[in-house]
Amino acid sequence: MKTLPIKIKGFMLSAFILFLALFLWHVATVPKYVPPAPASSGSAEYNDLMGKGAEAVQKTGFPTLTQMGATIYKQLSHPFYDNGPNDKGIGIQLAYSLGRVALGFLLALVVALPFGFLIGMSPLAYEAFNPFIQLLKPISPLAWMPIALYTIKDSSISGIFVIFICSVWPMLINTAFGVANVRKEWLNVSKTLEVNHWRKAFLVILPAAAPTILTGMRISMGIAWLVIVAAEMLVGGTGIGYFLWNEWNNLSLSSVIFAILLIGIVGMLLDVLFGKLQKVVSYAD
Repeated sequence: MKTLPIKIKGFMLSAFILFLALFLWHVATVPKYVPPAPASSGSAEYNDLMGKGAEAVQKTGFPTLTQMGATIYKQLSHPFYDNGPNDKGIGIQLAYSLGRVALGFLLALVVALPFGFLIGMSPLAYEAFNPFIQLLKPISPLAWMPIALYTIKDSSISGIFVIFICSVWPMLINTAFGVANVRKEWLNVSKTLEVNHWRKAFLVILPAAAPTILTGMRISMGIAWLVIVAAEMLVGGTGIGYFLWNEWNNLSLSSVIFAILLIGIVGMLLDVLFGKLQKVVSYAD
């Protein structure tokens, strides 16, 4: 008997886990009917008049699946409405966050690639700059936010700076590692053919180091998407992080959960995109 492919088995198992999680969610949040307290006939008539008869009460304050469905439909049916500074659709909020991430990430890419090439190709540059990299790399990106707000004095640009500072290190380190570990045989061949430095960098070193560089970019994007949400919760204004915090202040737990799910889905799609790019530049030994 032919067995199912592992991908189909994995999909079926994932679907079962999702169904089980939703079922447990439903069981935990299904409302229960609370009968009214026993009272005289006059009190019973008063309770009926005031709508205080037997009624459904949620076991917890957690939203039910029905409430979540209504919230998701409401948010996705009009994602680009704009009713003022504090009332924008989820599509607009998401666009602001992605724009900040893209700009900060590109700035980090512009700095990390050439600097990583320099450190990877020059042992002297590596020894000179490595102590500073190791000192700055472990610092939380959000620790830079007060300095950014004080010097830049703009919350949106400060968020872009935080994305830059958190994205540059994985790309820089992976680029330097990939460049430094290009096969010596390939470098010797380019030297034998008297290839100049620019052609060697673009035609030999860059293709060989590309998988490692893409790994650094993939890590950087994951960190950037994680950090921008936290940064927007701190500085406010616009963005998916601000939307999440604003909905929490409005005590709309279903909207908070919707924002969390959306953040996870977007992060997963970004990771899948960079995973596809990694496969494109990978090569067989």
